[in-house]
Amino acid sequence: MQNVKMYTTAVCPFCVRAKQILKAKGVLQLEEIRVDSDPEQRMKMMEITGRRTVPQIFIGETHVGGCDDLMALDARGGLLPLLNAA
Repeated sequence: MQNVKMYTTAVCPFCVRAKQILKAKGVLQLEEIRVDSDPEQRMKMMEITGRRTVPQIFIGETHVGGCDDLMALDARGGLLPLLNAA
């Protein structure tokens, strides 16, 4: 299973939902980077993604996007293959 990294904040309901979706798909470990407690990480997230909203989700080297993007990927049947890619 691919490494999953997510930029989050403590009170983001979309972050909570994205974590629930990933857990339901078998993701046991998630690298969570809290941008509300580390402004430098928010700047890094914005440089990498061009976005300022959270969550920003990466599966392996692939930037999935936010929670809506994750749900759309799952609806298209693309989430599990991406998670299971070697």
